[in-house]
Amino acid sequence: MKKNNNAQRIGQLSAIAAMMLAGSVHAADAFSSDSEWMTGDWGGERTKLIEQGIDIKMDYVGEVGGNLHGGFNDDKTARYADQFGLGVALDLQKLWGWDNTQAKIQFTNRNGYNISNDRVGDPRAGTLSSSQEVYGRGHMVRLTQLWIKHQFFDNKLDIKAGYFGEGEDFNTFPCEFQNLAFCGSQVGNWATNIWYNWPVSQAAIRVKYNINDELYAQIGAYNQNPSQLEHGNGFKLSGSGTKGTVLPVELVWLPNPNGLPGEYRVGYYKSTADANDVREDVNGFDAATTGDAYRTHSSKHGYWFVAQQQLTSHNGDKSRGLNIAANATFHDKDTNFIDNYQSVMFVYKGPFDARPKDDVGIGAARIHVNNDVKKNAELLNVSNGVSDYDNPVFSPIRETEYNYEINYGFHVTNWLTVRPNLQYITHPGGVDEVDNALVAGLKIQSTF
Repeated sequence: MKKNNNAQRIGQLSAIAAMMLAGSVHAADAFSSDSEWMTGDWGGERTKLIEQGIDIKMDYVGEVGGNLHGGFNDDKTARYADQFGLGVALDLQKLWGWDNTQAKIQFTNRNGYNISNDRVGDPRAGTLSSSQEVYGRGHMVRLTQLWIKHQFFDNKLDIKAGYFGEGEDFNTFPCEFQNLAFCGSQVGNWATNIWYNWPVSQAAIRVKYNINDELYAQIGAYNQNPSQLEHGNGFKLSGSGTKGTVLPVELVWLPNPNGLPGEYRVGYYKSTADANDVREDVNGFDAATTGDAYRTHSSKHGYWFVAQQQLTSHNGDKSRGLNIAANATFHDKDTNFIDNYQSVMFVYKGPFDARPKDDVGIGAARIHVNNDVKKNAELLNVSNGVSDYDNPVFSPIRETEYNYEINYGFHVTNWLTVRPNLQYITHPGGVDEVDNALVAGLKIQSTF
């Protein structure tokens, strides 16, 4: 029954997208292509609320992934995952006269299934990235943001406190692709069990200092509490279950050469929570061989680099043109499953005069598994007396996974983007025995 319902939702979603692409949208105020909201301006009431300092946020992301070829299980099917968001951004200066003060509350609800879990990757090893980035963190409603922010000293100093995730301010990155390796804060994808990306929130504080118009530095402190990942804890505000604190620091440069925007980030994080070694036992020997408990480290750390730069304009229109982006993260080799990741992306905005708001993107990413993780799996197989990959007890040997995506974003209206895409995954999960996979995707983004 679940599979039938899922197929129906995919069919309905594809039909709606096809109708909209064909231009079958009624020219009513609530569905006006020029409006930034699908539900329109509510007879002008929405604009009035914004002028008063109340900006209501409603959005939707839906993603379809279908395995066309290869992978661990080549039985062809499709999976659908989505996210609904509801929130409000408050300008407290307009509302209550609190100078230079803003606040926000945001709820999210995720549902669905991921093609990567049971078709692309070996279930014993999984995949390193995901062909549907919106999948994950449980089928539940979560409090994703609850914070207040204030600027001091003519906006030189900016302090934000409340409940939110690291990726909102540190190692930030847009999400113009469907594959997770090209979407959002990448540190959270590879810093195992410490850095929680959207939609998970943590008690946090972030302090930013604007050095000049193009340069700022920031530091944060985030409660590291694994219990907040558990189903049913989407609204947990207590500190019970806390293991430590994640401390990120970052320098951000915002150049504007020839009027073309750029953003460059370099940062470092440290977790104060205990972390298990990926290979050694308490005595410094191979835990897979001795059977003793894995060695515990008092912290773990890593660093990152992000670069985004618009390279060209299109016939003098700076809202169009070629953009390049690159990401790299590096992690603690003693304690982290992934030790390094790199990606590069090209996005051309407004490629055709007849479609000036469309975009086309292509990206490639490399995700490398810590060599000690590989060695640990080899030793486990020797210890268990297995060498046959098809043996259920066999621990797959994981090394490097590569992800590629090409997509085209149809700017159907100002409130709807439909992004068909093709993804190619080499060595899913970093496992050489798993066939390379070709995945067809469809991403729909709408603002209500």
